[in-house]
Amino acid sequence: MLRVRIGLLTREYPPDVYGGAGVHVEYLVSALRALVDVDVHCFGDTRPGAVGHQPPDELAESNPALQTLGVDLSMVAALHGVDLAHSHTWYANMAGHLAKVLHDVPHVVTAHSLEPRRPWKAEQLGGGYRLSSWVERASYEHADAVIAVSAGMRADVLDCYPALDPVRVHVVHNGIDTGFYRPDSGQAAVRAVGVDPDRPIVMFVGRITRQKGVGHLVAAAHRINCEAQIVLCAGAPDTPAIAEETERAVAELAAARPGVIWVRRMLETSEIRQLLSAATVFVCPSIYEPLGIVNLEAMACGTAVVASDVGGIPEVVDDGVTGLLVHFDEHAMEDFRAGIADAVNALLADPGRAAEMGGAGRARAKREFSWERAAVATVEIYRSL
Repeated sequence: MLRVRIGLLTREYPPDVYGGAGVHVEYLVSALRALVDVDVHCFGDTRPGAVGHQPPDELAESNPALQTLGVDLSMVAALHGVDLAHSHTWYANMAGHLAKVLHDVPHVVTAHSLEPRRPWKAEQLGGGYRLSSWVERASYEHADAVIAVSAGMRADVLDCYPALDPVRVHVVHNGIDTGFYRPDSGQAAVRAVGVDPDRPIVMFVGRITRQKGVGHLVAAAHRINCEAQIVLCAGAPDTPAIAEETERAVAELAAARPGVIWVRRMLETSEIRQLLSAATVFVCPSIYEPLGIVNLEAMACGTAVVASDVGGIPEVVDDGVTGLLVHFDEHAMEDFRAGIADAVNALLADPGRAAEMGGAGRARAKREFSWERAAVATVEIYRSL
């Protein structure tokens, strides 16, 4: 059988990876290349394994959303000869859509998140949010296939874009590299950031954005057992306003209880692995999460997870087995925060149970979530088109 040539379009590609979509692309591309030919086109400079694209100089001072479309046009011009375009996130969706129109090839979209589910982005992008929302809608509604990273995400896609034929929307879960993300007994990275590995650790990893809910964890931490350290690996705030808000909240927490450690720099993945492995509990307080690769990373490191029950998280965290789920209701924020504190405290009070959940989480990650499995399912969708 002839090998299919895919033009894969993405904003992020190593070493410039800052979010879950970038992690997804990095590992998926590696697994796909065993099955099909993949030409990666990304934002920024050309690098090993990917062709980089920059916005036109004329758009240097324009709205970032307009600059994004400039990059997309550059990508489209470079896609001659591909059999299919596969775009990731709204940043690259228009490149995929225009490639479909210009080059007469199928366009596949992977849905990592949805603009209508992230209204707070208007704070960050202004009018650019209206533009990104239009790009996403046009690209999804004309795509030959949409890949949702969870069943919860598929439901959101069809709810936001009812014009889509449900037959065109598929579910392929994210994977996890359990060879890299594994229990790591090293302590150098843990001690380097000021964490005591001999004391209980409650850990968060994520960007400072409304979506990731770090503010809810900081509020909940006032009720979490003071013997535990609260370790926040959190950076890249979306806006100056949320940066100031987080700064103030963490300062208030640190004044109220000991053991608050805020790691602001971007950690290496090997450092994250050590910290996740040392943690007693990993907390994911997201208010919107299509799947949540970070939960898989924690599970693969053998750590129990406390997470909100939104989006695709319940498809990853098996409530009562690999962790505890807390119900999120935007109209009952105090109940949500209290629920996080209660769940964390329950596991801190029973480290044996937490360790058992961690072991079950690693077993589940190895058994049900692999990038090879995701790549095979993705190629099946390619070939169906």
